[in-house]
Amino acid sequence: MPRAHRLFSENRLWRLIAIRWSAQLTDGLYQSALASYVLFSPERQASATAAAIAFTTVLLPYSLIGPFVGTILDKYSRRQILFFANLGRTITLLVVATAILLNATGFELTLIVLISFGINRLILAGLSASLPRVVTREILVAANALTVTGGTVAIVLGGGIGIGLRNILEIKNGADRVDAALVLFGALGYFISALLSLRLRRNELGPTQVEIGSDKKKWSDGFSQMREGFSYLRSNKDSGIGIFAVAIQRGGLTALTLMALILERNAFHNPNDPDAGLSGFATAITIAGVGIMLGAVISPAAVRRFGRHRWMRIAMLIASIGPIIFVASQNEIAMIAMGFVSGFGGQGVKVTNDALVQEKISDDYRGRVFAVYDVVVNAAIVSGSLLAAAVMPKTGLGISLPLIITTLFLVAAISLRKNWFKDSPNSI
Repeated sequence: MPRAHRLFSENRLWRLIAIRWSAQLTDGLYQSALASYVLFSPERQASATAAAIAFTTVLLPYSLIGPFVGTILDKYSRRQILFFANLGRTITLLVVATAILLNATGFELTLIVLISFGINRLILAGLSASLPRVVTREILVAANALTVTGGTVAIVLGGGIGIGLRNILEIKNGADRVDAALVLFGALGYFISALLSLRLRRNELGPTQVEIGSDKKKWSDGFSQMREGFSYLRSNKDSGIGIFAVAIQRGGLTALTLMALILERNAFHNPNDPDAGLSGFATAITIAGVGIMLGAVISPAAVRRFGRHRWMRIAMLIASIGPIIFVASQNEIAMIAMGFVSGFGGQGVKVTNDALVQEKISDDYRGRVFAVYDVVVNAAIVSGSLLAAAVMPKTGLGISLPLIITTLFLVAAISLRKNWFKDSPNSI
C-alpha cells in the first residue's frame, strides 16, 4: 500500500489527530480573541513593543515549566496528560472570559493567560512524543506532515472563524463582550478535545510500565532531566543540529509575523481603523498558512528524493528568500509573498526534523528530548519577538529586520551542510 494511502487506514493516528486538530482550531479562535482584545481594540494603540510583550506573555510559560514537562511525559500516562491538560485549559479559559468581561488588562489577565498557554505547550509536547506510538517508521515523515500541517491550518481556520464570529456578533454587542464570548467558545473546544483523548486507551501512547519502572527519578527533578535530554542530544548530533535549525527558523518567523502585524495595523491601513488592520493581517496569515501546508505536503516526497538533511537545507534556503522579497519592495503584496515563501520553506524543515527526532530518540527519552526541543524553540521564538521590538520602527517599514532574518536563515542552512551525505536519497 502506498505510504500516503496507509495514513488513512491508521485509526489510532486519526484519534490522535482529532485531539490535536480540535485543540489547535480552538487555539486559533482563542488567539484571535486575545489579539482583538489586546492589539486591535480602538482604544488600545499597537506598537512593536506591545506586540512583543503580548507574544512573550504567550510563549514565556513553557520556558519556565519546560524542564519538568519531559519528565512528566516519560513518567505518566500521556493519554491521561492530554485529557487533564485540555480539561485544565477549559477551566482557565472560563477565567479569561470573566476577566475580559470585567475589563481586566493588567496582572490578573496576564497571569491566567500565562497559565493557559503554559498548559498548551505540555499538550503539544505530549502529542509529538506520542506520535511514534501510533504509526510505523515508514510513514513517520508523512504522519508528521499531516498532523503538524493540519494543526497549523486548523489554527489559521480557527483564527478566521474567530474574526468572522466577531464581525457578526459585534453588530449588537460591545467589543469586549464579543471577545469574552469567543473565549467561551474556546473553552468548549478544549473540553471536546479532552473528551476525544478518551477514545485512546490509557497506556496506548506510552510510556510503558517497564520504562516507568526503569526511571527512578521524580518528576520534580526537572532540571536534571533536562540535562539528560541535552546529553542525549550530544550523542545524537543529527537531531541536535536539526533542532538548532528549527529554532532559528521559528524565531525568525515570529519576528516576521510581528512585523506583518504592525505593518497591517499601522502602515498599510489607517491606524484609527483597527478592523481593517485585523482583516488584512488575517488575509496575510491565511496565505502564509497555504505556504505552510504546501511545504509539509511536498516534504515526504522531497525527503525520498534528496534525503532528510539535504531537503532540510534546501527548505531553509527557500525560507531565506522570503525576507529578501520584502526588502526589494516594501508593500503589502511583497509582505504576503514573504510570508508564503518563508512559511513554505520553514514547514519543510520543521516536519522533516520532527520525524528525524522521533525516529532516532528511544521512547524512554523521547519526552525529555521533546521538552528540550520545545524549550529551545520557545526561547528562540521569544528572542525573535524581542528582536523585532528592538529593530522595527513604529510603522513596521524598514529593511533591517528582514535582512537580519535572512542572515540567520542562511546560518541555519549552513549548519545542516555537514549532514548532507549521512542519508541516502531513499531515506525517510
